[in-house]
Amino acid sequence: MGKRIIDLSVAIDDVTPADPPPFRPQIEYLDHAFGAQEMEQMFGMPADKQLEGAGPASERLTLSTHNGTHLDAPWHYHPTMNGGEPAITIDQVPLDWCMGPGVKLDFRHFPDAYVVTAQDIEAELARINHSLQAGDIVVVNTRAGARYGQADYLSAGCGMGREATLYLTSRGVRVCGTDAWSWDAPLASQMAKINETGDYSLFWEGHKAGAEQAYCHIEKLTNLETLPSTGFEFMALPIKVAKGSAGWCRAVGVIHD
Repeated sequence: MGKRIIDLSVAIDDVTPADPPPFRPQIEYLDHAFGAQEMEQMFGMPADKQLEGAGPASERLTLSTHNGTHLDAPWHYHPTMNGGEPAITIDQVPLDWCMGPGVKLDFRHFPDAYVVTAQDIEAELARINHSLQAGDIVVVNTRAGARYGQADYLSAGCGMGREATLYLTSRGVRVCGTDAWSWDAPLASQMAKINETGDYSLFWEGHKAGAEQAYCHIEKLTNLETLPSTGFEFMALPIKVAKGSAGWCRAVGVIHD
């Protein structure tokens, strides 16, 4: 039996408009000539004695733990989780949460700013003939996936609100993810609803559900349209940032043929 590994992570770069401008990564690319000089300065190895005068290439990055494909820890959402316990940081997230059977919900037909309901999840689970199990990792394919790299990415796709998030976590889902910029509906649309209704509980309601039931979610996934609805393994191990609110991850889906 063979297997296919599908890369579900976007690349971190300093040109794609995948975050608000002040929030985008900065990358300094240091070439082999620079590396040769650096080796000479640090260790005394003459640059012209290194193979063809070439030292090691490297990069220097200035970025947030929320750039690129990343796993958010409960600490990102709120200081507490599970109704009052101290929220765990990314270095405390159990790694067994981050590997498990994958389930894809196809919500590409929902318009931008739509907030997914528990009934929507139930209808999609019925369509794909799947009953959620504890340890399932649920990924949400939205319209935003096709807009990554475009100017409207930040405002594209539906979002998962409090009701939908608690529907998943109450069934033992501890990690879920989306190809949109945020697990919630686009922030501008949330603020528009708040200004219309005066209901401030609508702000970041999917994230804030983590204060009630601990969970992690992954943002900025890609290639979800290539996954089947079920029958694949999912893995996304976060970088261990001490006391961090999130960690970059290389998310993959594994399909056994």
